[in-house]
Amino acid sequence: MKHTILTVSLITMLGGFANADEKALLGIPGKVIFESKLEAELPKPWQAAKGKWEVVGGVLRGSEKPEDKHGAVTRMPGKLGDFIAEYEFKFEGGKTTSFSINGPKDHQARIMISPTFVTIQKDDSDHEGPDKPVVFARFATELKPSEWHKVRMEMVGDVMVGKVDDLVAWGSHDHFKNDHMSPGFTVAGQSVDFRNLKITEATLNPDWDKVKGSLPKPGEKVAPAAAPAAKKTAAQ
Repeated sequence: MKHTILTVSLITMLGGFANADEKALLGIPGKVIFESKLEAELPKPWQAAKGKWEVVGGVLRGSEKPEDKHGAVTRMPGKLGDFIAEYEFKFEGGKTTSFSINGPKDHQARIMISPTFVTIQKDDSDHEGPDKPVVFARFATELKPSEWHKVRMEMVGDVMVGKVDDLVAWGSHDHFKNDHMSPGFTVAGQSVDFRNLKITEATLNPDWDKVKGSLPKPGEKVAPAAAPAAKKTAAQ
């Protein structure tokens, strides 16, 4: 009986590591903060700020509402420490989508995704002041509609890692030392689907320096930007 319990425990543990993306990057996942397959209505404590959020085909769908004159937004209120967030998405007509984190006063960081570009960046944190966004990487890509893609954001200390499928980049900024607030999804256009969201606490991977050496340096992979979007589809 003891051998059976030990075997089950090992299988469970190894399965957990596999679900945590198999290869550690910046952080080592810890306690689960939030987890949902997103197969029912928008789960609490998530709140829809803009747009339409509904379940279609067993997954969460976000769509911009023209009358809002603003991209669709849903966020989970509250403060995070160091964290790892993972989820899957697919385009169903949408123009762009992002996973973003706010700071105590304004935006902090995001992974912005369109069918042709993936951008990993520090956001403008004041809008009215001198701070500016910093693009750590912008990858040209081709994300076909109705195909699922995996996204991962990690923030530990003053470092951020963003990952979309096999595209990975990192960057560091003093603003990341501030509290991480209200993680959320944004959608421009109609529509984008989401599933399998998991947010965990994180501690620094002891092999981060080694991992970092295998990744592009911040600013090294920055493809030319696409044409500017209309104001209503700007970062939310």
